[in-house]
Amino acid sequence: MGLKSLLAKPLASFIAARVRKAANNGASSQEKVFLSLIAAGRKTAFGKDHNFEKIKTYEDFKKNVPVRDYEALKKYIERVTQGEKDVIWPGKPIYFCKTSGTTSGTKYIPITSDSIHNHIDSARNALLLYVNETGNSDFLNGKLIFLSGSPELQEISGIPLGRLSGIVNHHVPGYLKRDQMPSYKTNCIEDWELKVNKIADETLNQNMALISGIPSWVQMYFEVLQEKTKGKQIKDIFPNFSVFVYGGVNYEPYRARFEKLIGKQVDSIETFPASEGFIAYQDKYPSQGLLLITDAGIFYEFIPLDEFEEENPSRISLKDVELGKNYVLIMSTNAGLWAYNIGDTVKFVSKEPYRLIVSGRVKHFISAFGEHVIAEEVEQALKEAALGEAIEIAEFTVAPQVNPEQGLPYHEWFIEFKNKPKDPQKFRAKIDLALQRRNIYYKDLIAGNVLKPLVINCVEEDSFINYMKSQGKLGGQNKVPRLSNDRKIADELSKMSNQTWS
Repeated sequence: MGLKSLLAKPLASFIAARVRKAANNGASSQEKVFLSLIAAGRKTAFGKDHNFEKIKTYEDFKKNVPVRDYEALKKYIERVTQGEKDVIWPGKPIYFCKTSGTTSGTKYIPITSDSIHNHIDSARNALLLYVNETGNSDFLNGKLIFLSGSPELQEISGIPLGRLSGIVNHHVPGYLKRDQMPSYKTNCIEDWELKVNKIADETLNQNMALISGIPSWVQMYFEVLQEKTKGKQIKDIFPNFSVFVYGGVNYEPYRARFEKLIGKQVDSIETFPASEGFIAYQDKYPSQGLLLITDAGIFYEFIPLDEFEEENPSRISLKDVELGKNYVLIMSTNAGLWAYNIGDTVKFVSKEPYRLIVSGRVKHFISAFGEHVIAEEVEQALKEAALGEAIEIAEFTVAPQVNPEQGLPYHEWFIEFKNKPKDPQKFRAKIDLALQRRNIYYKDLIAGNVLKPLVINCVEEDSFINYMKSQGKLGGQNKVPRLSNDRKIADELSKMSNQTWS
């Protein structure tokens, strides 16, 4: 056992005890965070504009601070990007995290000297809780890879600017840094396909033990490794690979493909990081749900998804959430984001402690006919339909077809298979019935002959990669939306379809 592996266990035990204490008192931890945020925000321009001096309770906060998205907060953030201090948080940020927005173009999310600890410590704690729970610390003796964006930073008004994964790369602890792959030079390559090839070359003969990244891009990395080794499985390329860390998307649609590529089961750690803050991570193995981080400078609010479009939807704090209900996640943070809608929806699976699953994105849904199908429902329907079959899926997305050339409209699924089902029509029917069981509105539309059962378009190999490349979103933290309420993605993928099941 190496020194790092040996020392990790007592540290993991210490951190786990601290995490459990906060987790077991989640609601009271949130109350303390709320009061500290309000106290810090009182002398800021935002705090003065929103009567922070008069805010004593959460009810006061709701009366004075409306829920905002980036566009609504933009006038304050622009003042920060121009060099003004004490606008949304005391002083100035230490970084701006650059991320893509659907309506706002590029977004600049502040990271402060207070909030950076949430990003770094939470990533560390996710690994240490895994060590404490499983006893496996051997992966710390090998090489680690974090498939991420470039760590090269620009500046705006003297403040470093970059992608979140690139910023975090500068804060990897020294004891991990020397075993981190790839090299800094390779990590700075912007062209994702060239970068993955270089990473594969650099890591091919290394003792890789932990691999981290968004599943779709890790899958691409594995496939490149296979090409370079004439079809070897990952377990034979990296015999000591034992831990896969991921976040951002549901792993289940990729699991069968990963297990075939790897050739063995490896432990996985799910995380829920965002540019606005590190929200949750897996703390039990196995378990359903991610442990909500309640004591790290983020105050959470929740709006029931079915009320979100109403003029005055309910806003509740953590203590009032219900199990099994979809909520839009709202955050106030020690980076100066106030009642900020990050665009994710969540569902609680436990309240003792608070654990949740990410159920989708507010803007990623299908409701062309009032059905409001969300990502969780299509992912679970696909998982159920594939159960017991050796089906491998590289990627998929779903969109409405409201104006078919003939017949009733329908939901159109675009799937890139690595291994297709033996009976395509049975598979298609199983998905449709599973979706009907999960969404009563969709079921009623089928029963009422408003919609016909879904249609599956099989697309050519690398269709999703080529689509993302065409949009300038290949690699890094970019993800293919599971659902769209329009045809932008669907129309492009239709050009790459080679088989239709209807």
